[in-house]
Amino acid sequence: MDHPAISEGRVAVITGGASGVGLAVGEALAGKGLKVCLADRNEEELETAVSGIGGETFGHVTDVSDVASVASLKDVVLDRWGEVGFLMNNAGISGRGATAWEGLEMWQQILSVNLWGVVHGLQVFTDLMIRQGTPCAIVNTGSKQGITNPPGNAAYNASKAGVKSVTESLAHELRGVEGCQVSAHLLVPGFTYTGMISRFIPEKPPAAWTSDQVAQRLLEAMGRGDFYVICPDNDVTVEMDHARMQWNLNDMIENRPALSRWHPDYADAFERFVEDQT
Repeated sequence: MDHPAISEGRVAVITGGASGVGLAVGEALAGKGLKVCLADRNEEELETAVSGIGGETFGHVTDVSDVASVASLKDVVLDRWGEVGFLMNNAGISGRGATAWEGLEMWQQILSVNLWGVVHGLQVFTDLMIRQGTPCAIVNTGSKQGITNPPGNAAYNASKAGVKSVTESLAHELRGVEGCQVSAHLLVPGFTYTGMISRFIPEKPPAAWTSDQVAQRLLEAMGRGDFYVICPDNDVTVEMDHARMQWNLNDMIENRPALSRWHPDYADAFERFVEDQT
């Protein structure tokens, strides 16, 4: 079964929708008869994406780091179609070279899109969707890096940890609104071959899922009413994901060094733990 917001004639708004997972979700929803607005800051890619989907689809150039730009997106969609039933805050950027104490400009760029872009989407659209009084869904795109915090990209990890936190708060707060028919969902892709990845790896690695696979997993999970949509890939199973997340949480419970999974003194213990769990 599909989520009740995913039905013919409803309206979907997807940021970061010109490529990757956002575009794949847009294609899947258009195939189910939804009207789809793809939002992205790359106008050329938007035009290509919209023409490829066809149907009742249009693109709107949007910078999610600018709340006024997101508000303009809402106004354009309402003027055109009068409602929003599905919102996917999916726009994101990566980046390298920032540590916890270096790379301030990179920190600002990543947080402005990955975290503030989600916050802006929620601030602009959520109240509207509640007041509509119809089944609606909000999907925020997180990352496993926001859960297990692997070394190497502190700014990106922090941005996605923030997305996880705010989406959990959103789900709880929506439950407390009388008569609310809006559900929240946290999408956590595994290794997925997207436009962001293709800049560094020209061909899809065997380990990676396609964006279409992630979109399908998302819609199936939403149909079940799942909040956490944590995707495996061709290399990492669901059981391996669970073990890694459990180990990360146990760092606090057992007072181990931070990120002990990557600490040489705990390497053997981590491998044994994963083997036992999987």
